[in-house]
Amino acid sequence: MTQNIAVHGTVAEGFEAVREEFAALVAAERDDYEGQLCAYVRGRRVVDLWAGEDGAGDALYGVFSATKGAAHLVAALLVQDGTLELHRKVTYYWPEFGAEGKGELTLRDLLAHRAGLVGTDAGFTRAELADDRVIAEHLADQRPFWRPGAAFGYHALVIGALTGEVVRRATGRTIQDLYEDRVRAPYGLDFHLGLPACAAPRFRSVQPLDPTPEQRALIAARPTGPHTLEAIAFNRHAAEATDMERLYEDPRIRAKGPASVGGIASARGLARMYAAMIGEVDGKAPLLKPDTVAEFGRVHSVGYDLVTRDHRAFALGFQATADLWHPFLGAGSLGHSGANGTQAFADPRAGLAYGYTRRRFGHPAGAAPENDALARAVHRAALGAG
Repeated sequence: MTQNIAVHGTVAEGFEAVREEFAALVAAERDDYEGQLCAYVRGRRVVDLWAGEDGAGDALYGVFSATKGAAHLVAALLVQDGTLELHRKVTYYWPEFGAEGKGELTLRDLLAHRAGLVGTDAGFTRAELADDRVIAEHLADQRPFWRPGAAFGYHALVIGALTGEVVRRATGRTIQDLYEDRVRAPYGLDFHLGLPACAAPRFRSVQPLDPTPEQRALIAARPTGPHTLEAIAFNRHAAEATDMERLYEDPRIRAKGPASVGGIASARGLARMYAAMIGEVDGKAPLLKPDTVAEFGRVHSVGYDLVTRDHRAFALGFQATADLWHPFLGAGSLGHSGANGTQAFADPRAGLAYGYTRRRFGHPAGAAPENDALARAVHRAALGAG
């Protein structure tokens, strides 16, 4: 527990308390901490902080499930265009999906994690997990693990492939291609679904963090047999079981950017994407209209999650961030966390977009606990700047 890690970057006037909160986090961490925090308010970048080794300010990290935010921004754009319709059955776009009693599921319920299709009986190989089309082919034939629409559970490794196949059938293009052309390139985002060679030198591998004795006890006490829904959803039952900490070691994941868990980003890229989603950025029009933001931010599934076996709240493709993580945020806030501690969201009512990521993979996986204090400080400053 030593520290002397320098905090770098800038904050706008009125956001000094955010820097203090970030500095307090860094001071309390081990001397190998590396992370980034960025925020926008009404299209203006007001926080840009980082700490860690040389180059940490421009580093790119695997952001795991925060990828789902980028993937479902594409889905929201297509709904806004009229290319996709939420009330349509999935089979309207993807006829093969109807096998094994899935024919009545709507696109709305699919996006809300209600398909009952969290994985396959046999699981996926490492190569298959990198390829959304292959995942989708296997899922089309899979019997659902609960009656579609009757309950919800986190489709951790497959929701992007499911959404992606609907997108591909409707447009002839992948989510990754549409994201690049309509979102990443026009808005200059450092958030990639498929890492280009020019950005590869800035990628930092995951730094595993051993669990504390308390965390080990909690992990040991949790019933996680090899055939539970949780094991199936996280592909731990497969012959090539998935180790999330090592996911980005596979070059196929980095290259293909699977839409559930394969994104690579900086905090700047995360925050800027959500800023562009809800408002003007550098004179460019918002990606989404207010009605679309409201529809995709509305809670659709809330309560007991059959996979994670705890309280969860999902909007359409996004997590309902205020209901799940940060209750001080405005109603309709939407975003997605990542297993390494990443958190990213938009609070449309405050005009706020937030991105935090770090190199470390902690326990339990998911939004890192420090996000609560950081997001609270950013939100308070954003309201003061309003």
